[in-house]
Parts: sequence; structure tokens; C-alpha cells
Amino acid sequence: MAGNNIGKTKRSTDDLINNAIAQQNDWMENRRNFARRFLKTLNIFARPSQKNDDANAENADVIVQPQRRSGLCAYWFPVLCAIVVVLIAVWVAFFHRPVETVVIVPPVAAAENSHIVAETVQQITVPTFDIVRIEPTGKIVVAGRWRANTNVSIVINGEIVATERTNKNGEFVYSPAHALDVGNYTISLIGVSENIKSDENVFVYISPRGYKNSVSLLMTHDGSTLLQAPTMLVDGDLSVTKIDYLDTGRIVITGDALPRLRVSLSLNDKYLGFARVSDHKHFGLGADVGKLQVGQKYKLTVRLHDGDGRTISEVNRNFTMPEMTGDDDTYYTVRRGDCLWIIARNFLRRGVLFSIIADRNNIENPNLIFPEQTLQIPTNSAEQIE
Repeated sequence: MAGNNIGKTKRSTDDLINNAIAQQNDWMENRRNFARRFLKTLNIFARPSQKNDDANAENADVIVQPQRRSGLCAYWFPVLCAIVVVLIAVWVAFFHRPVETVVIVPPVAAAENSHIVAETVQQITVPTFDIVRIEPTGKIVVAGRWRANTNVSIVINGEIVATERTNKNGEFVYSPAHALDVGNYTISLIGVSENIKSDENVFVYISPRGYKNSVSLLMTHDGSTLLQAPTMLVDGDLSVTKIDYLDTGRIVITGDALPRLRVSLSLNDKYLGFARVSDHKHFGLGADVGKLQVGQKYKLTVRLHDGDGRTISEVNRNFTMPEMTGDDDTYYTVRRGDCLWIIARNFLRRGVLFSIIADRNNIENPNLIFPEQTLQIPTNSAEQIE
């Protein structure tokens, strides 16, 4: 009994061990088959193993041999990823445009900018002109700058005609209610708060022929700038009234033109010099031309220039040189705006010789001469002094 029981117990133990081994083999085989099916489905990084497992061969009824595929098919997923990466790089390099970022400036920044503009306006030391324009109706328009939110007085011919207030940018505009009469006007500005006068003045000439013949000039310490030039000239805007040739070899031209513009003189197209037209439209210009031959023809040219130096009118005088009379003196009729200094410069080459003209004409006060007054010019006296 005891022997039988021992034998039975041993056989039962062997069966249990065999069953456990068999179950373990079945579990391992199932795991290997699952792994094969999974790798076969993905077919990514590894091919199925070609080695035969003896233990699996004994327990497997059917061994499924995996199909071999080409290298490109086996690695289709990495190739696809590489192609996608290349396409993305090409799109970024050649087709992608970054979206512009819109920056919204807060109101505080705008206030800061306004403060900067205000500081810039406050740096203006004196009132200045931007433009002085003559309208077709004869009215004028004056625009300029001064400190922000302050008063500026407009002065015409020494009288305050209006006071305007500048805006936050320091700008102001003035236009009178009525057109100005024909004549000359000098316009300046005064900063009311500190009684500061402008360094610049504007000269305005209102022509009797209308605004197209009128002139507006900005006068500064460095010269003048034409703000409004005459757009149409007519006969009489430039004229030569007298030509004097002195036995000293000097020629003197007098005439009329638009005020404050420049006239130049040429003889046979040789430039001799220039002069500025007075406020009363008169000019005088003298130049040394040397000895002119009696009986020879000459061409004298007087040109009127705008503020940019362009010729806007021209007068030509062709003459044949006559014989000299032998008189030592010549005569000159004083016009509005003349002074002995300019007359002496034109006839005697130097303005400091004005006292010679004053002595010859018994003028006690050289600063006081009158229009239509006839002056005797002793032309040879200058040579005697030299």
C-alpha cells in the first residue's frame, strides 16, 4: 500500500511538472506568434528571424514562413518621414511668409510724442515766416510759426494790423478781410508774450497789373529769397531810361523794373555786373567797359532775374558809338530811393566819393536829396583823386 501510494504520488508529480512545462511552452509560443504577427504587420525595423526554433517546431503544427520584401518596401515609413521633412523645409524656405505683427501704441506713447513736438516748437527763438502769398483777388496770406499757443502780431509797414494765436504745433495763418492797394509793403512779426521781433521781413509788391505781376520776397541777413515770382511780365516791367558813357571808360545804365529783384548788365554778351532794384522800382548800374570805338556797333543787354537767378525779362539796346563831346561832366536826375553813395558808386566807381558830387552841387546835407533834382557829376574828379 505504501509502495503503491508512493508510486502514484511520483507519477502525479511528474504529470504536474509536465503539464506546467507544456503550459509554459504554449505561453511562450503564443507570445512568439503574437510578436511575429505584430512585426509582420508593422514591417518597420526588423525582419522575421530565419532561425528555426526546435522546441517550437515540435509543438507547432504549421510553421508560417514570412515573405521577404525589398529594402525600399521594408523601410517605407522612414522614407515617408524623410520626404515629409524635406517638403516642410522647402515650404518654410520658399513659400512661407511671416505674419506681420501689428503693434498698437498705447495712448501714453502718443502723449509722449506730443510732448516731444511741443518741446521742438518751444525751441523756436523768434517768429518766422513759412509763406506770404498774393491771391488773385489781391489779398495776401501770411503763414508762419512761433511758440505753441501764443499770440503773434502781424506788422505791415510799421503798424500792427492783426494778432493771431498759434495752435499746439506753433502754426498760425493770417489773411486780411480786404485786398491791399497797389504799392510796396514790408511785413514783419512780433511775438507778443516776450515782445520778440522776427529776424526776417517780407517785402510785397502789389502790381497795378494784378497778382501775376506782383512779387513777394523774404528778406534775411544773408540775402533774399523769392516767395512768389511774377508769372507773367508785360512791357514796362523792365525798361532802360538812360545810358551814359563817360570818357573814363565807364558806362552807367538807369531804368525801372519790378522792385527788389536783380538786374544784370552785359555788353556784347560779356557780363559786367548786377544791381538790386529799389522799392520804388528804380535801378542804376555802372561798369567799366574801357575805350569804345567811335562808329562801331555795340549791343547792350539788361536782364531781370528772379530769386533763383533765372532770367524772366530782357531788354536789348543796339547802338553805334558816337563821338565824345569833350565835356568833363555829366548830369543825373535824382529819383525816389536814390542816395549820393549809390550815385557816386555808379558814376565815380566808389561810393565814398559822394562828397565830390555834394561839393559840386552845393549840397550842405549829403543825406538829403530830392526827387527830380538834377545833379552835376564831375567824372574827371575821381581820376584826379586817384
